[in-house]
Amino acid sequence: MRAQLIVNPAAGTHQTDDLVGDVVAFLRKQGWDVQVRHTYGPGDGTTYAREAASAGMDVAIAMGGDGTLGEVASGLAHSDCTLGLIPMGTGNVWARMVGIPTWSVRGKSNILDATRMLVEGQSRQVDLGKVGNRCFLLWSGIGFDAQVAEEVERHRTLRRSVGNLADLVAAFVVGASLRGTRTTVVLDGKAMRQRIVFALVCNAQLYGRAFRVAPGAKLDDGILDVFLFKGGSMLDALRHAGSVLVNLHAKDPKIEYHAAREIELRSERPLPLQLDGDAVGHTPVTISVAHKAISVLFPKSAPRSLFCGENEESEEGSLMQRLLGLGSQD
Repeated sequence: MRAQLIVNPAAGTHQTDDLVGDVVAFLRKQGWDVQVRHTYGPGDGTTYAREAASAGMDVAIAMGGDGTLGEVASGLAHSDCTLGLIPMGTGNVWARMVGIPTWSVRGKSNILDATRMLVEGQSRQVDLGKVGNRCFLLWSGIGFDAQVAEEVERHRTLRRSVGNLADLVAAFVVGASLRGTRTTVVLDGKAMRQRIVFALVCNAQLYGRAFRVAPGAKLDDGILDVFLFKGGSMLDALRHAGSVLVNLHAKDPKIEYHAAREIELRSERPLPLQLDGDAVGHTPVTISVAHKAISVLFPKSAPRSLFCGENEESEEGSLMQRLLGLGSQD
């Protein structure tokens, strides 16, 4: 097994050096040939992932948060190199959704448990959302949450000290001057006009650490789930958050749900855009789905509800079986 470990040393609220050494030592004991690359700025994860795919490596492992995972996924799209994750961020939404243990002060051994799951994991083809040359595994946010992501990025050093509290503070700062924006939304060629606080385009079920916004979303159905949160003020945003938290957003007339393969948003004023938690630009924007564009390692215990037509027995074998041609036969 040839693997590239792509480490974001700025992820999370803790130092990674000792943990990287533990991960590399564990993988090498399993017979893996591991190379380590550290990111130093935006886009490095994508560059290193493309290098890994071009070099014919079997796996590129993101060791960081959801943003790092999204960058690495962008570099692996439509390649034969499989994506793995060792979660080291502050949110770790993907890890929580699929059941990968995350680092904590009381659970430092979780990182080795996550590495063990990586070795024993199953490879599955899943969809990616796409904006230009950048992809996302989880979601794209337009408006309020993306503006929060921009604010947090400006204070990255502070976030490393206080963790998710920085997101909460930024949300209140941004929300104080929040106002809705008239936006033209085009879904698979059908246009509508709405005043929105923000829009969310989901490839996955979970949003943030606690919000199961799209409980019916599948990672491999070739569809993106679109939520338009309508309104004009911070009060509307708070109301929407409450609806989602108690799982009543599907019945809220000020929250519209749609399913689409291509989404275009054009707003009266430029609205910020985030992909997997990373601020990346502004509207106008076109978001599309790349069906089964990437192979990802999942724990064997990953929820079956994440996939289409899932039977009790996995349809795809372990990564090692796949590489050796020993997966399930027709």
